Amino acid sequence: MNGRVIAIDGPAGAGKSTVARAVAERLGWSFLDTGAMYRAVTVIALEAGIDLSSDELLEQVVSDLSISMTDRVVINGRDVTLEIRSPDVNSAVSAVAACSAIRRALVEQQRIFASEQALGTVVEGRDITTVVFPDAEVRIFLTASLEERAKRRGDESAASVAARDSADTSRVDSPLSVGDGVTILDTTNMPLDQVVDEVVACLRK
Repeated sequence: MNGRVIAIDGPAGAGKSTVARAVAERLGWSFLDTGAMYRAVTVIALEAGIDLSSDELLEQVVSDLSISMTDRVVINGRDVTLEIRSPDVNSAVSAVAACSAIRRALVEQQRIFASEQALGTVVEGRDITTVVFPDAEVRIFLTASLEERAKRRGDESAASVAARDSADTSRVDSPLSVGDGVTILDTTNMPLDQVVDEVVACLRK
């Protein structure tokens, strides 16, 4: 087991997944999109008609789930890679991610995944630098203007992205925030290669 981690945090549309994948490819490390895990759970919860305001009901959903994260997102043996990007999931995922029981279960899986990688893991998500991997070798908070983030999302309006920002920063359990010692990168006018260079440079300091 290795356990080396580059943790990339930030709001919706900041470029976390794109940057994290590119950094992982540059380094030859594994990549973990934790947001996709919460989206996968959201797919199941929506299909079951679960009241998303009920932590008790959501806990029942996550207690019997198996999630595989490779090139595809597979939950209970079912490929939901495309489904997790639907408008319904976009609207509901923040409510599901606010459930403490779901966060505890998925955080444990995220830590186990990183500990099992031969070289290292680039992990992205909204509490990665503050809660999941607060002692990561490199911790980055990506941000960008609201307009730029909405444009990157493509399937979401600026109002939708702003609503998710509000939900993510105001939730009681593991709210989106910038932790002490985290490097902030505003990617609004930065090409991808430059952002990757900045992240990799942090690893080498």
